[in-house]
Amino acid sequence: MKDLKILFLLISSALCACTPKAVYSHFESVPMMHWDADSVLQFEVPVPDTTHRYDVLLCVRHTEAYPYQNMWLFTEWNGQVDTIEFYLADDHGRWLGNRNGKLIEMPVLYETSFQFTDTGCCAMRVQHGMREMALKGVSDVGIIIQRNGEE
Repeated sequence: MKDLKILFLLISSALCACTPKAVYSHFESVPMMHWDADSVLQFEVPVPDTTHRYDVLLCVRHTEAYPYQNMWLFTEWNGQVDTIEFYLADDHGRWLGNRNGKLIEMPVLYETSFQFTDTGCCAMRVQHGMREMALKGVSDVGIIIQRNGEE
């Protein structure tokens, strides 16, 4: 089961690394790299159009000070509340994702082939679901919307 999760994460990394189709990308900074449990990050996503399909990725930027292998997030998107878990490190403690200096960016495919139904803006809310009240080592959390490659 873990091998399947790691494969999913590697595919997500490849998708995020190749973002020429990105129509929206925005990151919210976490103050002082301590993400409080009651701090909800909010994104107002302008809807590109309602005729195409899109992939929605969540990206977490963190440092090696992040103390866990995984992360749980609570999200609210498109009228649905979700709890997702993803891995930031493999079973040997090696960080997954793309390294840029001291930061490691881990993309996670959240929705695939998503089609917006209304124009205007679509809101997403993201909150960490870890047991710690102040999650250290997290720098930024972002959302990337890109055209689906199947079109």
